[in-house]
Amino acid sequence: MLRAALYSWVFRFVVNGEGELKPRIDAEQAPADVVAALDWIARKSVNITDLNTPSVVRSALDALALRLDGKPAADNTVNRKLTVFSNSLRYAVERELLAVLPLGKVDWTAPETDDEIDFRFVPGPQLAKKLINTVGSQGERGAHLKAFFGCLYYAATRPAEATNLKATDFVLPEDGWGELLLSSSTPRVGSGWTDTGESYDSRGLKKRARKATRAVPIPPVLVRLVREHIKQFGAAEDGRLFRAARGGHLLSKEYGEVWKTARRSVLTESETASPLADVPYSLRHAGVSLWLESGVSPAEVARRAGHSIAVLFRFYAKAIHRNQQRSNQQIEAALDAADDE
Repeated sequence: MLRAALYSWVFRFVVNGEGELKPRIDAEQAPADVVAALDWIARKSVNITDLNTPSVVRSALDALALRLDGKPAADNTVNRKLTVFSNSLRYAVERELLAVLPLGKVDWTAPETDDEIDFRFVPGPQLAKKLINTVGSQGERGAHLKAFFGCLYYAATRPAEATNLKATDFVLPEDGWGELLLSSSTPRVGSGWTDTGESYDSRGLKKRARKATRAVPIPPVLVRLVREHIKQFGAAEDGRLFRAARGGHLLSKEYGEVWKTARRSVLTESETASPLADVPYSLRHAGVSLWLESGVSPAEVARRAGHSIAVLFRFYAKAIHRNQQRSNQQIEAALDAADDE
């Protein structure tokens, strides 16, 4: 209830009858339960200036390290909440409500997080291909989404990047390798949080300038998938290749259900209950892992995947290490060959 009251009524702005942009709570009559929730929040919240006191800051930090049931929160959850809290305090400093950022006054350290991907649950090439083919066998809807999942694996696109792909983004030769030029991402944020009223927000590539692009060479198997998709399904009026069942933007819920069905068809009962290929994003992890295992340099893998080198090493350390071992063996073989001459 508290979340709904804040997200839907206080943080969300709407245009009132006079054409002014106002918080929804000031533009519309809120239901009684929302009014009661906001009254509770007002009474329980500390004044922003109280955060100049280290003990108050510590109580906030200790609270965000817990779940609602009082048990310790996951490390990644604590760090995510700490980032939000820190951003709020920085905004308070910008608004001159606080003189300095008060976090430095408290000897409190966030837990270390292990971002490295667990490769036990990343599908290998055979399993990835089987899952994608199984998606394609799920009637017309599955056939429509087969190339979408192919982009996640063979080009390692993020789902939000793939949902906005157009035919003009591809170079699709009759034979050999093609190319995909990524330039935008359309994450779903909800219609209440966009200027257009659409549920999707049009953005640049993740952590890149809005007009930045990323060229990704794509193998013949993906070239064929996309060519077949265009031949069979064409494109929407705005050029998008992948659409929802009724023609709108492709929803994560929709392609997620198709993916769940494919998992149940392909995996064993114990594998289905495990995190193995549990979400469509697993295909992106699988694609990046395949590049590294194939001997592609980490710098080139990072470029194709739209990662920084630091992020690549943090998430794919094991795959990179295995690649380095293979490189060491090749160097050693070359040195041994020189000794034999």
